[in-house]
Amino acid sequence: MILYPNAKINIGLNVVERRRDGYHNLETVFYPITLQDALEVKDIDPIDAPLGYQLKVMGTVLDGTPDDNLVVKAYKLLQADYQLPPVSIGLYKHVPTGAGLGGGSADAAFMIKALNERYSLSLTDEQMEQYCTKLGADCPFFIKNKPVFATGIGNEFHPLQLSLRGKILVLVKPDIFVSTKDAYFKVTPRRPEHSLPELLSQPIETWKDRVVNDFEPSVFSKYPEIAAIKDRLYDLGALYASMSGSGSSVFGIFDSPIDNVDEAFSGCFCRQREME
Repeated sequence: MILYPNAKINIGLNVVERRRDGYHNLETVFYPITLQDALEVKDIDPIDAPLGYQLKVMGTVLDGTPDDNLVVKAYKLLQADYQLPPVSIGLYKHVPTGAGLGGGSADAAFMIKALNERYSLSLTDEQMEQYCTKLGADCPFFIKNKPVFATGIGNEFHPLQLSLRGKILVLVKPDIFVSTKDAYFKVTPRRPEHSLPELLSQPIETWKDRVVNDFEPSVFSKYPEIAAIKDRLYDLGALYASMSGSGSSVFGIFDSPIDNVDEAFSGCFCRQREME
């Protein structure tokens, strides 16, 4: 069985308040995009999998041990409750890591969906989402994989009628890692005057300077090259451009494809996709 976990972008991100547990409540919109990894799950002889699984990761190199990988953690969660057989997991990483695109969370959610289907576990979407909550705040989003208005720490989802079908997404990620500390450095929590769903219900041409990412001032001051990518996207004609999450990826939404987009962002991971 082969599935294709897709990434997401954050459209707008407001840090609204600091919680007593030290985390922050956010308001953001998660929107699925067609940039994908590939995930293959197969049965394997127990002799070849003394740990209960084999994991082979291709494409982007990941840090950590196999036990650290979210697809393995997803398998262990379900294996504990359903006595799953040993599996061979093949993961081809195309979605960049540390980019604010949710690639690891998507892999984990799709692993749960793959195991549910392959072994006829009959889990509902809601049950699969409950397993996902143990793996990451945004992980449950990828079960239904539809645009949502996310609140809480990014783990409370509210359905949102938003379609960017037919628009062109240009996604750019420089070779920069942004830490959580860097992202929050200049953030002062506040509730916005207008809610994101309200702003996003307006024509996309009105989003610039109104639909904001509160992490941008901190990140842009420390990494001006990320700010330059956003400026360049607007120079190329983007209807709207923003950093996704805490970065370091930046996206632009266009009416039509951009010629020679790779040349415009030389040295960066760069992809152009039609949105669904």
